[in-house]
Amino acid sequence: MLKWAAIFFVIAIVAAIFGFTGIAAGAASIAKTLFFIFIVLVIVMFTLGVTIMKK
Repeated sequence: MLKWAAIFFVIAIVAAIFGFTGIAAGAASIAKTLFFIFIVLVIVMFTLGVTIMKK
């Protein structure tokens, strides 16, 4: 998921360089959403891993 966020971030940067502001904004919002979903999943998996290891 982090890979896809990075890909959309690069697409947003390239689109912004070439002046496609609508596409850049859309790609940036997708990248930001994927990044935050990735962060939430990492926190959940870390929490589950810590609780399972304590047992």
